[in-house]
Amino acid sequence: MVFVDTDVMVDILRGYPAATEWLASLADEPIVLSGFVYAELLQGCRNKKDQEDLQKRIAGYDIFWPAAETCNRAIDVFAEHFLCDGLGILDALIGQTAADLDVSLQTFNAKHYSCVPGLKAAEPYGRT
Repeated sequence: MVFVDTDVMVDILRGYPAATEWLASLADEPIVLSGFVYAELLQGCRNKKDQEDLQKRIAGYDIFWPAAETCNRAIDVFAEHFLCDGLGILDALIGQTAADLDVSLQTFNAKHYSCVPGLKAAEPYGRT
């Protein structure tokens, strides 16, 4: 399972060459998006056509929603780190989900997630 953050999905959707090459290199490895990543992508749509296009392109990916226990841990991390570290609620939820699944979050925003205990983050490809 490859757990992908919003920034990486944006690169993939925009057809950024390094992202599409990385995606192709995964072969049959399942790509999984947090439901919160999907929500962030939907939030970036400017109109109904953008939304419909996104929904078609995302249809081939697995969407994972965390259990209540994961959400509760994410809220605890958020409460502890929001004011002092600027951790966002969606980042807390995405990061805690990856940590609880014990998978590496593919992201270029590792700094955002640095306060999520047990989270492994990795940059999936080089950016120029």
